Amino acid sequence: MLRKTVAALLALISFMTLPAVAHARLQCVTYARQISDVQISGNARDWWSNAEGSYERGQQPKPGAVLAFSGTRSMPYGHVAVVRKVVDDRHILIDHANWSGPGAIDRGVVAVDVSAAGDWSEVRVWYAPTKSVGLRASPAHGFIYPRTVTAKADTASAKG
Repeated sequence: MLRKTVAALLALISFMTLPAVAHARLQCVTYARQISDVQISGNARDWWSNAEGSYERGQQPKPGAVLAFSGTRSMPYGHVAVVRKVVDDRHILIDHANWSGPGAIDRGVVAVDVSAAGDWSEVRVWYAPTKSVGLRASPAHGFIYPRTVTAKADTASAKG
């Protein structure tokens, strides 16, 4: 008993003495893995290619799917967000982290498909500091579906 208490106390003291930089902020990939059934590792920009062969991918939003953004100059590691709700063909609600501020979590915020083809390849996302869907469109690969929800299964059930 005493040994466990001392170990816990030492762990707490060592955690408190670490510099603030060592206390990592919540990143989008960590958050997406925590709240979705899509379990992919690597930077967000790599999730689309890392999903190949393990998860279905597509251009249609589905609740529980992960929207995978491409890496860009302003977003070099890419971004991932989890679809909470499909509002219509061009609007979804998402949950994600590290978008509106370092480590910040946004839940149930709007993402809008602004692509010419309606394929979710360009997306504007709610940005809390401006209280708008943002000033620029971000490129996206599409949606990674958890094994419990696939585009094929939903299409087949719609035909049935």
